[in-house]
Amino acid sequence: MIFEGATFGILGGLVAFPRRLAVRDVTRRGGIVRRGLTRQTTHVLFGRKLLDKSDAEIEALYASAQASGAELLSEAGFRRRLGALKKEQGASLSRQSLLDQARLDPRAFDLLSLFDAFEHSAEPYSFRDLILARKYAALLNAGTGWAAIARSVHLAGKVSSLTAVSLHSQGDDTIYRRDGDDLSKIDGQKFLALEDEEADADLAFELAEAAEASGEFARAASLYSQYLSMEPGDSVAAFNRANALRKAGDVEEATHAYALAIKLDPKFVEAWFNLGSLWKDRGQADLARRHLARASEIDPDYADPIYNLAALEFESGALGEARALWARYVAIDPDSAWGKLAARGIFLIDMTMAAEGKIA
Repeated sequence: MIFEGATFGILGGLVAFPRRLAVRDVTRRGGIVRRGLTRQTTHVLFGRKLLDKSDAEIEALYASAQASGAELLSEAGFRRRLGALKKEQGASLSRQSLLDQARLDPRAFDLLSLFDAFEHSAEPYSFRDLILARKYAALLNAGTGWAAIARSVHLAGKVSSLTAVSLHSQGDDTIYRRDGDDLSKIDGQKFLALEDEEADADLAFELAEAAEASGEFARAASLYSQYLSMEPGDSVAAFNRANALRKAGDVEEATHAYALAIKLDPKFVEAWFNLGSLWKDRGQADLARRHLARASEIDPDYADPIYNLAALEFESGALGEARALWARYVAIDPDSAWGKLAARGIFLIDMTMAAEGKIA
């Protein structure tokens, strides 16, 4: 795998290895590791601590990651890319062959794979993976959700050990193993826990995200600050803190927080755009124009800065420049409400320039 120039976004806390090791190994190979999902993310790493969230929250993150076009990786899949894990000998099954033989729902299979419920997280798969897939298909047919399966299987230790165990469900989110005539809950050795300091950092970030999602923006900004005191190089946390500060009404501090995100990651296009929008709101047209133009330069297909640049030029009376920018926007996003507004802006400019005799 080529790491040079790649950006890995981590969703959730890691269980099988510390995040700092992921940062170290990817950075050493020329890549970048960030929390969350941005427009620059090329690979999304699903941490197994995401399983602490609700099924709906996990599935929403999965949908966003899929829509981004980035490659999705499990913890084990990531470690294999680094060369830290090897595929087992005899693995030769394709994904489609496994699905056909196990009669397992493809979406459930992909989600279970992202949380390492199989021996392998990508092709080729082993015969043990097929056995596990058949067991999971039976549990799903009994009414157990995929997330309940993913949460339970790691309690048994090594996932492949479940191939020799009879798994049962009574239609709820509890999975049992049969021992003779008795049923007992899956239990066993868990994976290596994270170091306390890193666990504290993960908790601070998760609490900050939760506060932000619930509209407690001042509290979220404070929690992001706590996290940044432990992880000062995290541009996504700085960006999130800036967004929370802005929504809390502290625009001055939000400006500094966006600038920090850009300093930590000069190609963080969303930070350039949000800071440009903030300067626009503060009446600083030149600074807004500079930041929005930089966002458009980094990502020419990012439509939002183009629209805002057009609006700035229109307000300043530079109708030709505004028209060209809105035309660029319409070419990228013709059918949205903003695309229709841009088309109306072009029409208004054409009418104005025609009335002034500047166009035929």
